[in-house]
Amino acid sequence: MSKKPLFNAVSLALLATHTICAQATDNVAEADLEHITVRGAFFGQHVADAVKTPTLLINVPQSVSIISAQQISEQALFSVADVMQYTPGVSIGLGEDHRDQVTIRGQNTTADFFVDGLRDDVQYFRPLYNLQRVEVLRGANALLFGRGGGGGVINRVTKVADTDASFTAFNAGIDTFGAGSVSVDTNQVIDKDQAFRFNGVFDAIDNHRDFKDGERFALNPTYSWQVNDDTLMRLSYEYVDDDRVVDRGIPSSDGAPLDNMQETFFGKPGFNNTTLQAHIAKVRVAHRLSNDWSANATLQYADYDKLYQNLYPVNFDAAAGTVTLDGYKDTTTRQNTLLQINLVGQIEGFGLPHTLLAGVEYGDQDTHNDRRDAFFAQTEDDQITFAFSNPLIVPDMSLTEPVRDRASNVNFASVFLQDEISLSEHWILVAGLRYDNFDIDVADQIEVENGAEDGNNGQLTSTDTKVSPRVGLIYKPLESVSMYASYSKSFLPRSGDQFLTLSLTSQALDAEEFENRELGIKWNLSETLTVNAALFEVERENGTTQDPNNPERTLLTGTKTSGVELQLVGQLTPAWNINAGYSNLDGHELGRVSEGLLANRSLAQLPEHMFSVWNQYTFNAQWRLGVGVMYQSEQFATLNNAVELPDFWRVDTALYYHHSDKLKFQLNIDNIFDEDYYPSAHNANNIATGEPLNARLSVQYQY
Repeated sequence: MSKKPLFNAVSLALLATHTICAQATDNVAEADLEHITVRGAFFGQHVADAVKTPTLLINVPQSVSIISAQQISEQALFSVADVMQYTPGVSIGLGEDHRDQVTIRGQNTTADFFVDGLRDDVQYFRPLYNLQRVEVLRGANALLFGRGGGGGVINRVTKVADTDASFTAFNAGIDTFGAGSVSVDTNQVIDKDQAFRFNGVFDAIDNHRDFKDGERFALNPTYSWQVNDDTLMRLSYEYVDDDRVVDRGIPSSDGAPLDNMQETFFGKPGFNNTTLQAHIAKVRVAHRLSNDWSANATLQYADYDKLYQNLYPVNFDAAAGTVTLDGYKDTTTRQNTLLQINLVGQIEGFGLPHTLLAGVEYGDQDTHNDRRDAFFAQTEDDQITFAFSNPLIVPDMSLTEPVRDRASNVNFASVFLQDEISLSEHWILVAGLRYDNFDIDVADQIEVENGAEDGNNGQLTSTDTKVSPRVGLIYKPLESVSMYASYSKSFLPRSGDQFLTLSLTSQALDAEEFENRELGIKWNLSETLTVNAALFEVERENGTTQDPNNPERTLLTGTKTSGVELQLVGQLTPAWNINAGYSNLDGHELGRVSEGLLANRSLAQLPEHMFSVWNQYTFNAQWRLGVGVMYQSEQFATLNNAVELPDFWRVDTALYYHHSDKLKFQLNIDNIFDEDYYPSAHNANNIATGEPLNARLSVQYQY
């Protein structure tokens, strides 16, 4: 495959860097090399890394939520799904119980995840042990992130080695189901210019479901070197090893989740399993070119080895007392090489202040995936219906030869430019464009072996070139208030999130397109309290969705989601902290006709109302209390709207005891009223059951 897009993009970046360096002055002030301006400390975060510029959040024309490491720890959040339950506009999916899967503004995704601004699109459960914060940017925005991100993106910002001080912190916790974790975070200053940091974790996985267990461990050493006053280099390596039972939940009956089955496992112990080994190595260099210009470059190589096998329910017949299972084994390997270069400048032009962002990005992703179906001798098929019992007695089964054996190579190159212009004391304009060239080659080994007589020789290819615009206008009647209007676009190549759905019919189709229109207001009520509100509409053209009658197929559709998001974050009083969010969402198909009549259906896994609030009250230097409330209205499990998950309330609480500067204790109690609820689904017969009353005791020791 031609590498010309990479050479052109890198040449453009080098040319721009050379020109700026020639104009740079020798007077270089000391400042943060990651961003030109020193960051504020508004709840620990004035600036989001994913924005790529030193722009305060109040001046970003889109909805942004920041979830800090402190909030993750104090709420005992274990997964990305846990974090998203306290984020407006985002609902969680079951993800077949082997991956993170979310719906952002009506757009379901397994791939719109980033780590330190780089694409992190492999299907797995992302750990939280090494995070500084999680940034959720809502609204289509290919300018900053490239393909996908139709409803928004989730960016994890990792901890880095720091030359400020040496410390070591140990954390350990266990809950009433036997799930627990032990973690360490140690930062060691080598000298005034160098530091080393190590984060590690071991998780024992368990919950209320029969047979559910597993183990995960991860380690992440990082190294920082202040090469000189102008240059900072950071090295990082992460290894993740995950081995757990796969539990795809319970089936439905009469249009609702199967009753009184909160613990019943609809799979086969010993077979239902997923494993992951991931190696992620990264080097980042940030360089201050002058008082006004800085640049950074990040190169990352990642290797992922994933296995996933399971039996799962596809039907339950209450009258006959039978259950039907299907199953398969799926393996995936992927190697990602990613390069990202950003150039940021703050200049005067035409008498107006500008913040310029220019960048290039290149990626090469090689993936191999194969799938083997379950085979039941009794039915000579991958499905079987048998008498229900608790636990299930599953008939003997084996695996077929591969029914899918595909290798894909994705090669993309991007160039983007954005200008943030202070038009006057009260007006700011943000506008930019991104150009993407996306090539995918797929080798379908089964079709290759079958020959080309059927018109398919197994060699599939597709190319998309897209220009994605972004424009936002901000009005600031006061320094503490911003009102904005924004428009942005994104796209998703026809190969889908994971590059496995390309076919003879789809390779010639246009990419999916997303348009986001948004009005919003951000108001810093005080130095410690902010409120945000957004009114938005997202349209998706040439979209795909899961066929409710055959979960292994996809349907072509258009969709439209509109809604409102509200968030209040900060200190109501010196003793009372709050993080509250609400969203009202309405999503449906576009242009579906049945029997000559318009018959648009509501989007799946999109609750109309979602509300969450986390309060924390400080009594004195030793004791604090936390109380959280979560509400989610009913939602459909699939696009056919035949199965509905009921609404639910959940109340959580936490008690904190600060024994000393070194020793702290924490007790979290979730679902204190022991509510039965169904937080998520994958389809009509894979529905998650919420955990009952559960307590977790944690201790932290730091020196």
